[in-house]
Amino acid sequence: MSDMKQVIIPKSDQLNADDLIAGPITVKITGVTIKPGEQPISIHFEGDNGKPYKACKSMCRVMVTAWGADSKKYVGRSMTLYRDPAVKWGGMEVGGIRISHMSDISDDMTMALTVTRANRKPFTVRPIHERASGSN
Repeated sequence: MSDMKQVIIPKSDQLNADDLIAGPITVKITGVTIKPGEQPISIHFEGDNGKPYKACKSMCRVMVTAWGADSKKYVGRSMTLYRDPAVKWGGMEVGGIRISHMSDISDDMTMALTVTRANRKPFTVRPIHERASGSN
């Protein structure tokens, strides 16, 4: 084996920012589970191997803004996830997962997301442009 990506995969029950060190991934959603608790949303996708994407509140706000509040409509849609090393947790930069592109939006979408209680920052998501079949 020569692929180093296999040896750096963290052991977890969810997709982590460290899973994306090798680069962004585009996922096709197969289901969304919402339940009470600290991480209420699990986004299941093709090939998730039992490790769903558990989106933070900010990324949930992005999805609701782009696709609406009915998570059943997310099935079959795609998004590109990437590791943002500047994401803070407990005041420390630990890295987190962000959405860079989404299907089913026609233009770039910019919204103000909360960084801290008193600070909001623009966040932009771009459309995924599906390739025509047979093109490279």
